[in-house]
Amino acid sequence: MKAFEVHGGNRLKGSIVPQGAKNEALQIISAVLLTPEPVTLHNIPDILDVNLLIDLLAELGVSVDRRDHHTAVFQAKDVILEKLEDPAFQKSSSRLRGSVMIAGPLLARFKKAFIPKPGGDKIGRRRLDTHIIGFEKLGVRFEYVQGEGFFRLKADALKGTHMLLDEPSVTGTANIVFAAVMAKGTTTIYNAACEPYIQQLCKMLNRMGAKISGVGSNLLTIEGVEALGGTEHTMLSDMIEVGSFIGLAAMTQSELIIKDAGIEHLGIIPEKFRQLGIDLEYSHDDIIVHAQDVYEIHKFIDGSVLTIYDHPWPGMTPDLLSIILVVATQARGSVLIHQKMFESRLFFVDKLIDMGARIILCDPHRAAVIGLEREQPLRGITMSSPDIRAGVALLIAALSAEGKSIIQNIEQIDRGYQYIDKRLLALGADIKRIEA
Repeated sequence: MKAFEVHGGNRLKGSIVPQGAKNEALQIISAVLLTPEPVTLHNIPDILDVNLLIDLLAELGVSVDRRDHHTAVFQAKDVILEKLEDPAFQKSSSRLRGSVMIAGPLLARFKKAFIPKPGGDKIGRRRLDTHIIGFEKLGVRFEYVQGEGFFRLKADALKGTHMLLDEPSVTGTANIVFAAVMAKGTTTIYNAACEPYIQQLCKMLNRMGAKISGVGSNLLTIEGVEALGGTEHTMLSDMIEVGSFIGLAAMTQSELIIKDAGIEHLGIIPEKFRQLGIDLEYSHDDIIVHAQDVYEIHKFIDGSVLTIYDHPWPGMTPDLLSIILVVATQARGSVLIHQKMFESRLFFVDKLIDMGARIILCDPHRAAVIGLEREQPLRGITMSSPDIRAGVALLIAALSAEGKSIIQNIEQIDRGYQYIDKRLLALGADIKRIEA
């Protein structure tokens, strides 16, 4: 089992380029199943979750030509549908939450699919109702296979319909869009997710010949087409990495330049870090985070304590609340972090408390952070990474801490952040991989 050994306290300096967006990549790569023609993808993040999905597609018979670590040509000309009933394939797919994304394209093109029991992070219940109900409205029948942990999906034909989603799920919206693009008639999806990843997906599908309007809004209208063709697509920069690097600079009192940050696609993220008192500057598409000895958390206009909470786009993404929480531990002032979506995502704060942070875990969804104002540094400890985002939040805490930290279970971090130790070393961090 690999671990990171981190000696904290170094001020970092230099520039760093965000990887391609993980959450976009899982959708875009799944989309190659919609056509027998070649699809070329650029800026693919070289991370465990994405590589697992690519391996799954290869098992299904998709031709994968890796031009380099970040570019590949996919061709789903000879899909092996029998693999869907193979227990070994089902077991492989259950390792990855993102494998649910292949269901929509398979239903659209072949009228059959399966969805494994969700894998991935241990951050709380991640229900599949939005996916299944949306598929049902398009004419899909499903059965849950007890003991084997997956849903078998079939349809004689897919027919367009109107639907109102019970939640603006990003993966649910993407999966329903996949299924609808070749359904007969028109589908309208209200309360659809409208994150940049969904916008990117819809634009790509339109280039493939789909007819999707309302892109960027929460009402998508999809006119079904007979078939889709090949295309070329480039992933956005990963907004979660951008936010992580802003937090890293603040916690380590460093000046960092985040290159090619995709500022127009970041929404409210930079403003939330500014509310923590972090000094950001834009230069073209780069973000410059200035070194600060102390940063002060803003208050609401009436003087009350700031609350930062997750919300559907264009609100704050839940994937960055772990980073926001860690950054607040060394600020001047207090903030309430309210994680609405997942009931287990804040449970990593016990490790920060062990490091010396002042945090009150109010309940599974809320934590009050009282900033240390740099009066004392966090102290290094041995800890384990519980999920992707908490893992990087703990890594940031360790890089700012006094002494040595050991972070175990770093496979969780590798699932979402490519070459993170090498990129941090280039900035002056003291970090190395060890056998735990």
